[in-house]
Order: sequence, then structure tokens, then C-alpha cells
Amino acid sequence: MGRLRTLLHWRSLHWKIASLVAVACTAVALTVGLLVHRSTLERSMNDGAAKAEADLAVTIERYERDGREPDGVVRDATELPDELLRRLRDRPARAAETPVTWYDSDPYDPCMWAARYHRGRPFAECIDMTSDLLTRQALDRHMWKYSLVVLGIVVPVSALAAELPHRRLRAVARTARRISDGDLSARTAVKGTGDEISVISATVNAMADSLHGRLRAEQRFTADVAHELRTPLMGLVTASELLPPSEATDLVRDRVAVLRNLVEDLLEISRLDAGAETPDTRPVPLADVVRDCLARTGLDSSFTADAGPLVDTDPRRLDRIVTNLVVNAHRHGRAPVEVTVAGPTVTVRDHGSGFPARLLAEGPRRFATGASERGHGHGLGLTIALAQAEVIGARLEFANAPDGGAVAVLSLRGRQPADTQPIGT
Repeated sequence: MGRLRTLLHWRSLHWKIASLVAVACTAVALTVGLLVHRSTLERSMNDGAAKAEADLAVTIERYERDGREPDGVVRDATELPDELLRRLRDRPARAAETPVTWYDSDPYDPCMWAARYHRGRPFAECIDMTSDLLTRQALDRHMWKYSLVVLGIVVPVSALAAELPHRRLRAVARTARRISDGDLSARTAVKGTGDEISVISATVNAMADSLHGRLRAEQRFTADVAHELRTPLMGLVTASELLPPSEATDLVRDRVAVLRNLVEDLLEISRLDAGAETPDTRPVPLADVVRDCLARTGLDSSFTADAGPLVDTDPRRLDRIVTNLVVNAHRHGRAPVEVTVAGPTVTVRDHGSGFPARLLAEGPRRFATGASERGHGHGLGLTIALAQAEVIGARLEFANAPDGGAVAVLSLRGRQPADTQPIGT
């Protein structure tokens, strides 16, 4: 059904090609038709004029031989058509013996006139051109009819012929869309035709290879840094615990704790990048899990929840996601921070300056908080939350509230009401 809708979409490429072919065929048909019509008309006029002149010459010769006026000859100037009489009078005196012709294009009684002066008086004769007119009209009708028939065949055939490159372009578009959605393994088959579509396909594939290579290099760098820092970090943690109590010791321990959290975040990201994480899903009461999560953060957040369904999810990863969202709201936004559970959806909102436009357009990026007014940090919290949401099959979206503040919405898979029985019953 979708392919049929695409095929019938009037703005699609194959219909534009078909329209271009139709316009080109129509222009060719009009040009050829006009040329044939003009050529046929000129030949008809020339043949008619020659025949009228020949008949007039025979008539004058007969008149000279027999001495009587043949039938069909007009000798009275008042009976001649005005245009023929004007031409007869305007001709030079030296050409008085040469006949003039004029075509009377009366649609019901067409004729070709030929006239000349003989012994000071006009001689004129008219031959019937009805059969010639009917022949030309029949030729025009046949040209129009067969032009329409050919156009009716060429346009659908051209639309079908354009479907093949259009299908290849759609395949390239699907591949580019998959790449933009994060599937860097997507590729388009490149046929050896060497046309522009093949060049586009090869370019998209090369772009995907380049992006995939850069992403893999970034992932390897993150994993290597995290693992290399872990050993000296453990030494720092142990050494900080041996320092005597003092203000300087508290400062050192605080910075070591920050560094330790950073390394743990980097290790978690490296595992998520490697695709080694698998969820341990089970039905859990969403509102209770979120309430316990907020209690563990120790941050002042308002909490609102309905009865709430059971959701099939990994509670450990759900706790990680909600914790990161709440901590991010407190660290980079402003109070009050509101957490709401409505059905299988968790909403975390602060009342700060909102998410930066780049984050809303491209998603969270590691080591980038996006805007100075959102505070300082490593930019890993939202990155981890988004990756963990993908692992458990949830959807995490970021937006800004109309009246100000950042809004993060986590949508999980809820269970049907018949399945939402309390745990342990």
C-alpha cells in the first residue's frame, strides 16, 4: 500500500519525468503538425492556383477559337470578389497577360479564383476546392488523433521506465535515513551502471564508512581512556583515604570522587557502545521504582504519580535513567524539579533555561553540556540515559516547556490492565 501511495504521488520523480516527456511529446506533435499543415496547405494552394490558371488559359483559348463565351467564366468586374479585383487592378501593366489567383476560404464553398485581362476586359474562372479542403481537414484530424494515441502510450511507458531510477533513489534515501537514525551499518547496493544514482549511492556508502570509522575510533578512545585511568584512579582513592583529616584532604577526596564517577561513566559508555549490555526485564510497579530512585538521590524533587501500571523493564537500568535525568535537572536547571509518573511514562522537568537548541536537534553529546547557562559538567548523564533507554526498549525524548524549563519524557512499555496484578499476589 505504501509503494502504491508513493507511485501515485503526483510530486514524485517518475511523474515529473512523465510530465516532462508529455510536454516534450506535445511540443514535438504541435511543431510537426503545424509544419505538415502549413506544407500541405501551401502545396494545395499552389496546385489549386496552377489548375485554375491552366483552366483559365484553356477557356480563353476556346473563346478565341469558338467565338463564344464558355460556361462558368465571369466577364463582369462587379461580379468578381473584391480581393481578386484589387489584385487584378494592382498588377503592373506589363504583366496584364499573366493571371492572378486568389483563394476564397469559404468553409462551405471554397474555391480558387484565376483572373486576367483579355482584350481590355477581365476573364475570371473559379474551380471548386471542396475535396481539397476535406482532404486537409481529414489529415489534421488524423494527426491529432494519432498524436494523442502516441502520447497516451508514451507517458505511461515513460512513467514506468522512470520507476527504476526512482526506486534506486528511494533505496538511497532509506539508507541515508537509517544512517541518520544511527544505523551506520546501512549500505546501498551500487550497480555498475556508472550513472549519477550510482555515484550518489557510492557517496552515501563512503559517508557511512567514514562516520562509522570515526565513531568506532571515538568509542575505542573512550574505552581505552576509561580502562587506562582505572588503575591509577584506584591508587588515588587509596592514597586519599590515607591522608590526615584536613580541609585540603576533603578537597582532594572530593575531586577524586568526581574523577572516579567520570571513569565509571566512561566505562559504562564503552560497554553500551560495544553493544554488550542486555536488559534483565521483569514486571515492576513503575511509580514505586521511581519513588525509591528519588529517595536514593537525596535531592529535593516533587513527585506525582497515578496508580501506575506494571511495566516490563530492567529496574536497575530504569533507576540509572531516572537518576541521571533528576541529577541533570538539579545540576543544570533550577528548582523546583518535578517528577511525574502517568501510565507508563515518566516526566522530569526543571524550571531553568531549558535544553539548548543543538541538543534538541541532534540529541545529547558526550562531553558537551550545550550551553553555559545550563551549568558545567561532562555531558555524560543524558548520553548514558539515552543509551540505557535504548537497551530496555524505551523512548527518551527531550523538549522545552512553553513557559520555560527543560522536559525529559521517558516512555516505557506498559502492560495491559488485565496483567497489572500486584507483585506477589
